[in-house]
Amino acid sequence: MAVKLPTGTPATAPRPWWFAVAGLLAIAVVLAATAYGRGTLPVETRDPGAVVRWGYGVVQTVHNVSAAATIGALVFAAFIVPPSMSPPRRNKQPGAGASAPEHPAFGRVMKLACAASIVWTLSALAVIVFSFADIVGVPISGSPEFASQLAFYVTELPNGTAWLWVVVIAATVATATFGLRSPGWLAATAVLALGGLVPMILIGHAAGGSDHEQAINSLGLHLVGVCLWFGGLIALAAAGTALGKDTAAVVKRFSTLTGFAFVLVVASGLINAAIRVDVPDGLASPYGVLLMGKTAGAIVLGSLGLLHRRRLIPALSAAAGTTRATALFWRLIIVEVLIMGAVSGLAAALSRTPPPGGQEIEPALTPAQILTGYLLPPELTPERWFTVWRPDWLWIAVAVIAAYLYLRAARQLNRRGDKWPWVRGLMWLVGLAALVFFTSGGPSVYGRVLFSAHMLDHMALTMIVPVFLVLGAPVTLALRALAPRHDGTRGPREWVMILVHSRPAAVVTHPLFVAANFAGSIVLFYYSDAFGFALREHAGHELMTVHFVITGYLFILSMIGTDPVPRRAPYPLRLLLLLATMAFHAFFGVTLMGATTLLQPAWFTGLGRDWGLSPLADQQMAGAITWGIGEVPTLLIAIGVAIMWSRSDARETRRKDRAADRDHDADLEAYNAMLSQLGERTYPVPGDRGQRR
Repeated sequence: MAVKLPTGTPATAPRPWWFAVAGLLAIAVVLAATAYGRGTLPVETRDPGAVVRWGYGVVQTVHNVSAAATIGALVFAAFIVPPSMSPPRRNKQPGAGASAPEHPAFGRVMKLACAASIVWTLSALAVIVFSFADIVGVPISGSPEFASQLAFYVTELPNGTAWLWVVVIAATVATATFGLRSPGWLAATAVLALGGLVPMILIGHAAGGSDHEQAINSLGLHLVGVCLWFGGLIALAAAGTALGKDTAAVVKRFSTLTGFAFVLVVASGLINAAIRVDVPDGLASPYGVLLMGKTAGAIVLGSLGLLHRRRLIPALSAAAGTTRATALFWRLIIVEVLIMGAVSGLAAALSRTPPPGGQEIEPALTPAQILTGYLLPPELTPERWFTVWRPDWLWIAVAVIAAYLYLRAARQLNRRGDKWPWVRGLMWLVGLAALVFFTSGGPSVYGRVLFSAHMLDHMALTMIVPVFLVLGAPVTLALRALAPRHDGTRGPREWVMILVHSRPAAVVTHPLFVAANFAGSIVLFYYSDAFGFALREHAGHELMTVHFVITGYLFILSMIGTDPVPRRAPYPLRLLLLLATMAFHAFFGVTLMGATTLLQPAWFTGLGRDWGLSPLADQQMAGAITWGIGEVPTLLIAIGVAIMWSRSDARETRRKDRAADRDHDADLEAYNAMLSQLGERTYPVPGDRGQRR
């Protein structure tokens, strides 16, 4: 309902009953959606009682809202809201005066983080109890039998163990929010809070559906977007009028955050729906109805966000504190809270509703399906390296976001009049395209069933993709394009500077460390259970990819990169390290070629593969690939280092020549004068006595 304020009327904040109505409506939607999602229990299902039937959905919703509020509050405290009333003075001497008082909005956001994290912990504990009672079909009781079965559920079953990890992470975050106030630690706590979503993602319905790995990835992106969006909205409402003169800046930053979150929510939601629901038949099911309701809510919220960006931010920037700007701000908050509550209720019901056909079990699973979750791909041929795909939406999202941010920064530089080499941009895009191919294309698909394809994928992610990414010089572009902040907060530029000059960066980019990590981690990975974990578990597979890409990126950066690093090795040491890693890779490859023992034999012999080489012969081919692919890029990088060394010497020579032209060879004249003085002292002129020859 629009509220008309006469001109000149003082701006007043909405009354508390607005929020009470919003909360009651949200709770009503939650309860209705929960009951709708639960539906009528089949006759053979054991009824855990009305408390569990209704309470399970409520505690799940409370858990989801409190987790989002915790994440949003920590993100606001670390990145968006000024920590103090005035920005810190530079070069301030010790004892020069007391520090600036804490910003009221920062205090409110931290109080929200403390309260929400406690509720998150308690609600996660409640979810453990209610989920166990719901699965077993018994009412909640304090009997010893119930307690012992609950302990078994938490320690032995995947669902219970996952929720136990959520409790541990939430409790750790809650403890940190009471004692931490520095932006660095708050940012680390926010990352830990986002990590609390991982156990829920791995046990969601997406984990048991068709194409489960990509459904998990899309669900993860969806939850991250929702938490940043919804949690940020809660934090913005909590800060409220305490923002004062910083309202426009904070709202603008929040708007940028919601833009990325909106894209994540909508895109990942559509991807997940396409995986789990047969369109259009599945849309008529209860799951499809709830799914369409969530999509409609997201579209409405996106429209409000667009209105927010076009009207509210200019109004706040041009006339902060005016009646219309204040009223528009609070009306927008209230409307978004109402719609967010409705979408949250639909999400709670959706999580308790199985997808259409989601409980159908195939009559017989192939060995490849048992191990990998997918049918065995067809026999590998040269063209199938490029025609067989299994999209990894996590890395596709990373590549799309990285490409957008890079092109936006380059365009901003060009608009400002600073030219950014188009070749660097091309290298960056080629690297991202290669990243998508080697995580979603044929090498990734066949890397799950062939050791040779896996090793090809590994070496490409470590030696090929990072070369193009490093040549793109993303850190240099970011430092040139990003504007610094002056209100005491740490924006993207400040965080890049801190990370580049931090002690961890000095360690992980040290030439000796990157060389040892690059050469030694390959042995530690393949001759330990880390390789088996990466084959068996989806999380292990993604962590393996992260390790390969980061290890290769840091090594290439230390060799031929131009981005700033705390310490860069001299050119002779770079060539020596390259030769050492080349020899180590060759030794590892030869070892695999001559091995008679199969790595991870239960996996590679249990896939039921009836085409291609035998597992042992395929492993020996993987050794040849390691040797061949590892040596060629290393040799090219060595040539690049030699060229850079030659150009560096040429630049130094030209610099000295220019300096000599400016001061008329002052250094040479001074050197000759010094030699003359030494000669006069050593060989005195005839007639001088007391001098030694």
